[in-house]
Amino acid sequence: QVQLVESGGGLVQAGGSLRLSCAASGRTFSSYAMGWFRQAPGQEREFVAAVDWSGDSTYYADSVKGRFTISRDNAENTVYLQMNSLKPEDTAVYYCNQDLAANLNTYYRGWARGYWGKGTLVTVSS
Repeated sequence: QVQLVESGGGLVQAGGSLRLSCAASGRTFSSYAMGWFRQAPGQEREFVAAVDWSGDSTYYADSVKGRFTISRDNAENTVYLQMNSLKPEDTAVYYCNQDLAANLNTYYRGWARGYWGKGTLVTVSS
């Protein structure tokens, strides 16, 4: 049974930083690409960032490029999202996703599939 548990959310002022973590269990972590999505109140879920199985390839939404960094530690079965220069519009529940493939094709195509965590709330005050 796959479990994804996010942590690290909270309240931060605009311009600040947070680091989200997602601990995974239940499948061979290093075999699958991982992604982060977010959903703001009243809005649809949107893609934020993804990393392939090895950690060598990453992909970002334009809205976070240059501010957020996704990484993974396959020895610790954990994926991270370092968020810098946070803006009020980054306020959302952030969800961890484990894809069904090792590469980033799912995310390149704008799809979302696989397994999901329950989310962690990030609130950025102005």
